[in-house]
Amino acid sequence: MRKITLLMAAAMLCLPLFSQEAGQPQNKEDEGYKFTVIKELPVTPVKNQAKAGTCWDYAGTAFLEAELLRMGKGEYDFSEMYTAYVDYQDRALAAIRTHGDISFSQGGCFGDVLHCMERYGLVPEELMRPGVMYRDSLSNHSELSAMTNPLVKAAAGSGSLQSDSNYQLLSLKAIKAVHDVYLGVPPERFTYKGETYTPQSFYQSTGLKASDYVQITAFLHYPLYSTFAVESPDNWRHDLSYNVSLDELLAITDHAIAQGFPVGWDSDVSEPGFRTNSRKGFCVLPATDTKGANLQGSDMAHWTGMSAKDIQEESAKHPTPQRWVTPEERQLGWDNHETNDDHLMLIYGTAKDQLGNEYYMVKNSWGTYGEYKGMFFASKAYFRYKTITILIHKDALSKDMKKKLGIK
Repeated sequence: MRKITLLMAAAMLCLPLFSQEAGQPQNKEDEGYKFTVIKELPVTPVKNQAKAGTCWDYAGTAFLEAELLRMGKGEYDFSEMYTAYVDYQDRALAAIRTHGDISFSQGGCFGDVLHCMERYGLVPEELMRPGVMYRDSLSNHSELSAMTNPLVKAAAGSGSLQSDSNYQLLSLKAIKAVHDVYLGVPPERFTYKGETYTPQSFYQSTGLKASDYVQITAFLHYPLYSTFAVESPDNWRHDLSYNVSLDELLAITDHAIAQGFPVGWDSDVSEPGFRTNSRKGFCVLPATDTKGANLQGSDMAHWTGMSAKDIQEESAKHPTPQRWVTPEERQLGWDNHETNDDHLMLIYGTAKDQLGNEYYMVKNSWGTYGEYKGMFFASKAYFRYKTITILIHKDALSKDMKKKLGIK
């Protein structure tokens, strides 16, 4: 994807919007998006989570696979279904023990992948593939959830649960049996490239360590450089994130990519700039309110003369000035539920468009759709507003940031 160019329309309009003699640029309505890659890290092929709410699993697994490429360990293909299987068991038990205060659903966070890796290990994709239990090659967890959700709800609401002769809850055994049927039975031992492993020994053989990874966020309701559990329903394990300033969040992400470290990205994807454009290969946050905005170098007369609706529509055709939110705007978006914990992906590079707007290169888990076969460019403006947390190796942090956060 070096020097990638995206042309969004069939032809250029030849009539100028403003006089060339007056020094104004031509209307570039049909020019499309032209991206120049600045830094690109190696990643494994795109997968498709299909009809399953397991973006956390696919993004977290893609992150681990990218980490092993960075570490020079070669290309791995881990089973997302194995991680989903063991995580669903943990979440069901947590929901039962809290009488339903912890929700039971298909969703999750990056921390779930790290917890499952550390506690249960990893297995190769070939041993637990999606869809094989129902003659498919992709996941469809709709019927699975329709079976397990009532079981968990009944057990969580019960005042006295039955157990077997070994004092194991029958409800958990029933939930596990459903997962066996729909996801498959996890292997206890297996052979991989001539070596015999358990899931735990396979994980240990990779050199990955869950304790090497940290999550970073940037909100105003907790002190800087402290840790807290971001208030997302899918953060049911209450994993902690380090809190930094909004500018530092971007600086940390930029520094990580520049140093060769991939970045896990947990974000809201409900904005029009994502919904309407990600399949075209980009995701933007256009500056629809141009009053008082710094539009230097972006044909200010043109943009300030357009309505918010017009700018939003034009941003789907070619680059426009981007909205650079304040920390307060970002905080309000989270507090009023405009920003939600929607989707997790992998950031693996940086780029610019022809206006100079900066982007992150993103690997998604919706199959090889769109202009870039499952990859797209997310503007840093969008990232600044809609990021919930990022996941990075602690060594991706600068020395100064490690000191601020108390990380050795």
